[in-house]
Amino acid sequence: MSVSPAPTRHPWLAVGALLLLVAVLGLLRRPPVAHVSDDEAGGRAILLALAQSAEREHRLLAPAGSNAYEFYLSVLGLEPDDAATREALQRLFPAATKVVEQTIDHGELDEAERELRLLRDFDADNYLLALLAGKLAAQRHLEVRRHEARAAILQARARRAVQPAR
Repeated sequence: MSVSPAPTRHPWLAVGALLLLVAVLGLLRRPPVAHVSDDEAGGRAILLALAQSAEREHRLLAPAGSNAYEFYLSVLGLEPDDAATREALQRLFPAATKVVEQTIDHGELDEAERELRLLRDFDADNYLLALLAGKLAAQRHLEVRRHEARAAILQARARRAVQPAR
């Protein structure tokens, strides 16, 4: 007596299992996809929101630690090839250079130097930044001369006060 195999009750289960196996094998052959962690994606979203808020409030370069340029540069730190962030920085660049120039004109030279560094972090070879650096250096030179002149006046007054009256 020969034993014949039992008839399959659910032929669609075998077909489904075969399709599942093909799908799994197809996934295994794909190259790994660069995955951005949820923390990085969340951090990027937060930084972009902060940058856009700072931009709306016209905080392009100041205050330190809470301005659009620093937030956008932080996004580039997470994703160096982020075209939208690079475009935003490029769009803000002309207004930001005006901010640096105004800061120099107001005599806030240390702040202007910090702001200029931010712009250089984005576009170190821009000729406008070279011009602004020259203006900043000239203002620093003038400031040194003013301090020297003030010191000379104070020394002359001090000498006169010490000399006996004639």
